[in-house]
Amino acid sequence: MTQTETSPAGKGLQRKLGLGLLTAYGVGVMVGAGIYVLVGVVIGQAGVWAPLAFLLAGLVALPSALSYAELATRMPEAAGEAAFIERGFDSRTLALAAGLAIAGAGVISGAAVLRGGVGYLAALVPVPEPLLIATLGLALTLIALKGVLESLAVAAVFTLVEILGLVGVTLAGFAAEPVAEWVTPAGPSWTGIAAATSLCFFAFIGFEDLENMAEEVRDPGRTMPRAILLALAITALLYTLVAFAAVRAVPHAVISATERPLALVWEAGTGRSAAFLEAIAVAAAVNGVLAQIVMAARVLFGLGRRASWLAVFTEAHARRGTPTRATLLVGGGVTVAALLLPVQALAEVTAVVLLVIFLFVNVALIRIKRRAPEAPFRVPGFVPWAGLLAALAALLATSGVLA
Repeated sequence: MTQTETSPAGKGLQRKLGLGLLTAYGVGVMVGAGIYVLVGVVIGQAGVWAPLAFLLAGLVALPSALSYAELATRMPEAAGEAAFIERGFDSRTLALAAGLAIAGAGVISGAAVLRGGVGYLAALVPVPEPLLIATLGLALTLIALKGVLESLAVAAVFTLVEILGLVGVTLAGFAAEPVAEWVTPAGPSWTGIAAATSLCFFAFIGFEDLENMAEEVRDPGRTMPRAILLALAITALLYTLVAFAAVRAVPHAVISATERPLALVWEAGTGRSAAFLEAIAVAAAVNGVLAQIVMAARVLFGLGRRASWLAVFTEAHARRGTPTRATLLVGGGVTVAALLLPVQALAEVTAVVLLVIFLFVNVALIRIKRRAPEAPFRVPGFVPWAGLLAALAALLATSGVLA
């Protein structure tokens, strides 16, 4: 039994993932259906400087991403945040609370995306939304049960569709006649740019999902940092290019007031219908739901090693290497939550939960580096401090303290 074949604990997860699929998984988590609305909101706050807001948000997210990259090489385990916090704070109780919060956030986020995606799908398929939610939730759970390679391969296909759609919109935007705000841009409003940057930061939350896959990655000491940083860079580039195209192609007052900003960019550049973007939004939503099911199931798998009452989730399928019970519970939870709960409101709470976890993870790395400086991948000592301050600022902004 070698490290490349099974997990460190020998519980059944299998190291099958390489850099390509892992990076695609990270991009797919971050480039979700939200970009189809977010661009308009950001332009409403930052105007022609919206691309700068996306770039700044990527830079703000970078320190925490680097912290996760180092910790994932130190402890390449499922339920990574729980492992990091347990090591950093010497508290299994705190680690379990963090892990359960991450799993719960994954379920709620997946449910919110599932409901939103079905909203797009219902416009294309004349089927009642509850039936679509149940059918899609079941189908994605079955895909997640099939195996990690199969799940992430499906996710990679959807990610490619999303990227091609965004590239098409970008090309259309640069082909359009430039609007007045682009030809004679106003000076920067730093208050608006700061508010937009805070909003954009949440578009990059998703890189932390990658480390929960670390136990299934070949050579995690090399692959994990590369995948996390590549996914963040690709996402930042895509968002920035789309924002450039949008501020160039459509009057800012118009694009900031619509719920279909990218459709307006496409129509401005091509003169043709943008109905295909609804299908791409469905692909983005499906990708997001599948990613959350896969991630949250791995969190439960890892938590099962830390608490006897969760040990039932450490069983993985002998051949496929998937945590079967955890995947069934998470997939069922996502589907039921999408049908019954006010998931949009709850999804806003999950952003706060994730930022709190960011705080703890950065502090954990600060403490761990003091005790054990050596690691397969190391970042400078100031990086977790920068991540801590960035997460704290985002948390305060989200809570309305900074606005």
